[in-house]
Amino acid sequence: MDPHANSKPSASRPRNDLLLRAMAREPVPRAPVWMMRQAGRSDPEYLAYRERAGLPLYDLFRSPEHAVPITLLPKRFGVDALILYQDILTPLEPMGAVFHFTPGPVLAEAVRDAAAVSTLHPFDPAAHLGFIAESIAGVLSEVDGELPLLGFAGAPFTLAAFLIEGTSPTRGMDRTLALAREEPGLFGDLMARLTEMTAVYLAFQADAGVHGVQLFESVGDQIPRDLYETFAQPSHTRIFSALKDSSPGLPTILFVRESPFPELMAESGAAVLSVGAGTSLAEMKRLYGDRLAVQGNVDNRLLVEGSPAQVAAAVKACLDSTGGQGHLLNLNHGLLPDTPFANVLAFVEAARAWKAG
Repeated sequence: MDPHANSKPSASRPRNDLLLRAMAREPVPRAPVWMMRQAGRSDPEYLAYRERAGLPLYDLFRSPEHAVPITLLPKRFGVDALILYQDILTPLEPMGAVFHFTPGPVLAEAVRDAAAVSTLHPFDPAAHLGFIAESIAGVLSEVDGELPLLGFAGAPFTLAAFLIEGTSPTRGMDRTLALAREEPGLFGDLMARLTEMTAVYLAFQADAGVHGVQLFESVGDQIPRDLYETFAQPSHTRIFSALKDSSPGLPTILFVRESPFPELMAESGAAVLSVGAGTSLAEMKRLYGDRLAVQGNVDNRLLVEGSPAQVAAAVKACLDSTGGQGHLLNLNHGLLPDTPFANVLAFVEAARAWKAG
């Protein structure tokens, strides 16, 4: 298959196609750079926009009027890709689970028994999430073919943890792990429903025109290996397999927070593996570089605590480890809200200035 082919006519090849070439492991003059949560709380322009808008996150996510300009904010500081301003919980509402942000996400009734799981139902994204397609179209119109746009979704295990805990599971998901072990049939039913929904949701974004998608396993560092193998890994594989059928040629990224099992990630079917700061990119390239690209993996804490010079040195070391080929420069996770904006700029500038050798 032609790596430049794309079955979605709305997603024409952008003029800056470094990201797409790197994802396909084609030669590039330098590694492309973008950051998870690049349109977010570390950007003073974003904070000023939020203050002017005076709206809760829920409304910003659902309004193309706001989601489009927020998505575009990082363009001004030189990233090589945009990612849609949206939330991983968005597709849960039309399934029957409504989160409210106070300011963090809170679910009125956690999903912890068979009756609650049975209420979660499939839906047509075009009918229920039209604002997503509108936002994608708006970004593509504004960017006018200059940069690629990424879509994304939360991985099913991560979404299940939000549903079972009833709030963000980043500080622990004991109830989720207990349910997976004690009632594997029920947990498997929940995962199956979320897996089917996620594959359809990502295909919907591809139809709307995104140039690639990332699947976020944001609780990956909390999933024990046996549960990862039983539940998380099969869900990843099914989603990427479904996308190969529904959206042939669509570039795909699997992000697993701090990636404790990169060898399992490599069997997911994703084209790019986004791994944590503790995983050697050089070793990943040695093992899988003939068939996979890598993404990452500068520590996001360094951007909070370090100087611009230290950030630049970390970028150089990261790019030196891969030779800048088959590599999407990014962080090990999203930008943290207390990141000095000078360090965000230093990260991008160092990436754009890097030369092999």
